[in-house]
Amino acid sequence: MVGVDMKALNSVKTFAVIGGDKRQLFLADSLTKDGYGVILGGFDNIVSVGAITLSDISTAVSYGDAVIFPIPGVRADGSINTPFAGDKHYLTASEAEILCQKPVFTGMADKLLKACPRLQEGCVYDYAKRDDFAVLNAVPTAEGAIERAMTEYEGTIFGSRTMVVGFGRIGKVLSRLLKSLGSEVTVCARSNTDKAYITALGYKFQNTEKLTGVKNRDIIFNTVPSPVFTEDVLKNTCRNTLIIDLASLPGGVDFEAANALGIDACRALSLPGKCSPKAAGEIIKKTVYTILS
Repeated sequence: MVGVDMKALNSVKTFAVIGGDKRQLFLADSLTKDGYGVILGGFDNIVSVGAITLSDISTAVSYGDAVIFPIPGVRADGSINTPFAGDKHYLTASEAEILCQKPVFTGMADKLLKACPRLQEGCVYDYAKRDDFAVLNAVPTAEGAIERAMTEYEGTIFGSRTMVVGFGRIGKVLSRLLKSLGSEVTVCARSNTDKAYITALGYKFQNTEKLTGVKNRDIIFNTVPSPVFTEDVLKNTCRNTLIIDLASLPGGVDFEAANALGIDACRALSLPGKCSPKAAGEIIKKTVYTILS
């Protein structure tokens, strides 16, 4: 990322909000309420969003003083992440040239830069990598995980025996919420520091590196984006245990093995956009404002 003139950052009057899910729509609405102009690009299937201008991606990129892409900014094939558009859109050379002249905000910036290497000479900010964003985003993620569990699990969270694998931002928030709902919580982590915190907070502790199977747990929430629930571990896991994988792809669960063993396992990605899009949009906005300031 090259530097950008601070005057350019401070003179932003119009945001181009490109693609994404409902988070982007609530983000756009919140920006207009703050007095900014907003141009939506890549929302062809939407008829109207109040006073917000709808346009194609090229127009939005051209007229926005700053551009906000979603999480992730592009799909696996390099096309812009536009679930509300009918046709795929790949950034053109001319669009890339324009984007290099203004601040660009996105989640998972490495994917956008890989799809459009020219942007490496521009000013691209990855708001999703920032700690302030990640901590705030852990809340809607944890709430969404519990909502998913309430849908999939036939019992109640109260009185359930749950396991949270990973004690990062999401793991910390999720463990607290589960305990507050009356669940008996076990947390899997590796470091002695995490073990001390887990014990002090009243959770049971399990060393992730010594995890060979799971017994007597009703629901498992995995937040670790590396193989944890391998075939060998799943073979030693109770068949009536529900596993919810929150980790980014490729995740931490061997779903093929889980299916063969008759274990109910599901992947739950992008929960803030599905369960709390308004709050998630506000978090993106606050993070972008912090970067601009």
